[in-house]
Amino acid sequence: MFRRSISLNLNNKHYGLGTAISMIVGILIGSGIFFKADDILGFTGGNVGLSVLVFFIGAFCVIFGNITLSQLAARSDRRGGVLAYFEEFISEPAAAGFGWFQIFAYYPSISVVVSWVAGIYTTMLFGLIPSLELQTAIALGYLTFFFALNYFSLKLGGRFQNISTIMKLIPLIGIGLIGFFWKAPVLVPSETLIVPLEQVGWGFLAALPAIAFSFDGWVVATSITHEVKDAKRNMPIALTVGPLLVLAVYMAYFLGMIAIVGPEYILEHRDNTIYQIGQILFGEQGGTLILSFILIAVLGVVNGLVLGVLRMPQAMALKGMLPKSERIKVINEKTQLSPTAAKLSIFVSFSWMVVHYLTQKFGILSGGDVSEIAIVFSYITYIALYLKVFKLSKNKIVPLLGILGSLIIVGGGVVSNPTFVPLFLLACSGIFYTGYRYMRKKA
Repeated sequence: MFRRSISLNLNNKHYGLGTAISMIVGILIGSGIFFKADDILGFTGGNVGLSVLVFFIGAFCVIFGNITLSQLAARSDRRGGVLAYFEEFISEPAAAGFGWFQIFAYYPSISVVVSWVAGIYTTMLFGLIPSLELQTAIALGYLTFFFALNYFSLKLGGRFQNISTIMKLIPLIGIGLIGFFWKAPVLVPSETLIVPLEQVGWGFLAALPAIAFSFDGWVVATSITHEVKDAKRNMPIALTVGPLLVLAVYMAYFLGMIAIVGPEYILEHRDNTIYQIGQILFGEQGGTLILSFILIAVLGVVNGLVLGVLRMPQAMALKGMLPKSERIKVINEKTQLSPTAAKLSIFVSFSWMVVHYLTQKFGILSGGDVSEIAIVFSYITYIALYLKVFKLSKNKIVPLLGILGSLIIVGGGVVSNPTFVPLFLLACSGIFYTGYRYMRKKA
């Protein structure tokens, strides 16, 4: 999962097919694969074939979702991505509802979870006791730091983003290449407790929210449509080839780990697997080296998410879609950001940190996390846009496949936890409806 802000010049179409593909790959490849690969394997009962199938399902949902939304992008001159599509093709109240969901659930919940993952890797890197409390405290520290960094220095936040993008590719491609040429037997220390592989049946669908997290950010890719030459021809190609290349990178990394240590070892060591692989490949300091790369990559995602968290209330206020919009949209001349929007973003994010801590402490989400639920709900909202494309387009197959992909992800989310996931989805619906009603009343 990775986000990059893209500046659009609607009068210039200066990106060719190759550039469009590379930009889409850069947007899609994220840090989720580092800490979701073991979850996917776990939900499939250690079945490598089923895990590969889940990866392909994720790519399927992204490809047809991308192509479907690109048809709306081609019909619109507005900036703002999905929010703009809701505003122009559905209604302003629906756009407000989607924006409220992004401000109060989507961005903050994902930011919190990725910060927590950075806390996990930090405890590994420095040999600290991996308690949930310590990991959460470190996550709060990281979140606070990046809020401050991006509020007070736009340039430093952008530079860190560029560095982290390069860092995350090194272990992904490196492990994939090593795994391809790996000829040594699978190394399992004698003291390792082998976790038996299970027959999970249709339970493997519970892995879909994790794969959705790994591919998340794909909706941003459609925002470059206006700048691509011959977009009608090139964008469907780019939006197909790009996700397939990301799938290839993810599969190389995943199968590389399998080749080196085996699925049982991964199920036993979970997030710590990559550290163990580093030691196997490069000696005692190898684990530290790889973890350093991954930690910087994960922190880069936190940084990118905070960029979005800080700006979303500001963008909504400019449209009058939030209470006290006149106050929220006031910009500090020095930072070029809204102080009120920043305070709101920090408060909401810290509140989600409390929710995340409680769900992990008491095992409410059965190994999942709150960010996956927010991502699942976002797929529900996309269905409204897919239906609009279905009505507008002569080609009905692509939007139908986009709808099917969303339904598959939503079904997987419910399967992962039939008790609590529907409740959290209902909470997200409540946030969406509140924003919708606010705009309706204002109109």
